[in-house]
Order: sequence, then C-alpha cells, then structure tokens
Amino acid sequence: MSTGAAPAVISPDWPAPPRVRAASTERGAGVSEGPYERFNLGAHVGDDPEAVVANRHALIETLGLASEPHWLEQVHGRAVLDLDAERGHSSSSHQERENSAPKADGAVTSHPGRACVVMTADCLPVLFCDTAGTRVGIAHAGWRGLAAGVLPATIASMGADPARILAWLGPAIGQRAYEVGEEVRRTLVGADPGAVACFEPNEKGRWQADLYGLARRVLEGAGVTSIYGGGFCTYTESERFFSHRREAPCGRMATLVWLDP
Repeated sequence: MSTGAAPAVISPDWPAPPRVRAASTERGAGVSEGPYERFNLGAHVGDDPEAVVANRHALIETLGLASEPHWLEQVHGRAVLDLDAERGHSSSSHQERENSAPKADGAVTSHPGRACVVMTADCLPVLFCDTAGTRVGIAHAGWRGLAAGVLPATIASMGADPARILAWLGPAIGQRAYEVGEEVRRTLVGADPGAVACFEPNEKGRWQADLYGLARRVLEGAGVTSIYGGGFCTYTESERFFSHRREAPCGRMATLVWLDP
C-alpha cells in the first residue's frame, strides 16, 4: 500500500544543537480513510491496520529514521521510558511491537538513531534536548498528564541541569477551543495557585483552559526557561490536524525527537 505524496511535517523552530532532529506530523498525505484520513499514525483508534503500517513506513522514509520509532501505550500518567535501557526490537513484527508497547507518557535517550515519539490529537507534545546535544526526550501532556507530573518526570529523566534544557511545545488544542469543568481547574490550580491566570470563564459557567500556558508554568517551575513553540490549535486547524474534541473517533499525529550519529 503506497501513501503517494510525502507526509507534511513541522520542523520545530528552536535553537537545538545540529545533531538533535525533531518533527511533528500533520494529517497531510496518507492512505487512511474516513475519520482517520489521511496520515493517521495511531494503531489504537480503529483505523485499518494496513493503512497505519503504510503511514508509519512513510514517516520513517520521510524522516530518514534508522529504525521504527519507539511507540508507547500512552495512559495520561507520569511514567517516562529510558530507551537506553530498552532492548532493540527491529526483528519483531509490527503487531508484536504494538502489543508490547510500554505504558508510558514520556521517553528519553542518549543513543543516536533511537526516536522518542508520542501521539496526540489535542493533548500537548513537548520535546526536550540538552544544550550539548547529547540527550533528548519527549512527553505527552494533556491536563491529566500535567496534573500527574509528566513534565517534571521527563526533565528529571533527562539527567541534565534544567537551565541547560530546551523545550518545544508542539500542536495542541488552543485556549478558545479548550473548555473544561471546575474539577479540572480546581486540580491544576490546587497544585499551582498561579495557574488561575490560565483559565478564563465562559458563558456556560465553565472554563477555557490555556494548555500552553499551563505547560510553560510547569516547565519554568522545574527550572526550564528556554521554551519555544506553541501557538497551534488542533481543534480549529482542521485541515492540518486531528482533534479528538472536534471529531471522535479520529486519527493521531506523531511528534518525534532523536539524535543523529
């Protein structure tokens, strides 16, 4: 199954060292159909498995990856996988890899060619690298992940001075589209009273949450001040991105980071 045109990817605009490579996909060109059209990379959302495999192969070719990314079973928690401690899985089948995907919402590595990846469709993907270009990481951060502490956990797993870590915020739902209830606001403001500034009341008696602003507060609180990206909205930019809030079921984008040799 051929995907035809190469998939569209976003190259993060951040001052990462040259050997740090990263990309975030758009729904662009691909072979998935229906609510998953076109470039769906999620194997857990009900799409045709052969279409997902074809799209993932196209991703590998487009980015020139040395091997398949280390896909995770994301659970909105704080677990971070250290890929340097994982055995390679290049000889296993796609289905075996899918069935054995570790439950985690972050990953880090210092090993060249090993791609950290998370999938999203409104939640926030956050990339990390150190200023020396020796270690990279990634986190999947929706409001539950922020509350669970996935960003500080990923920063700790980087093993570097937070002042020497760069972060990039990828495509996520924007504040005008992200309505939440009082329980979400209470949870996040309870952990950080200053986060009250990231919520605006709406006419329904609920709240519009600034996911990017919340993530920046957490990152800065953990000592990371070199923060880039943001400004996307997966909900309103329907031609570019999947959005679970806009249309469920739907596909998933992937955000990746890795080191060149």
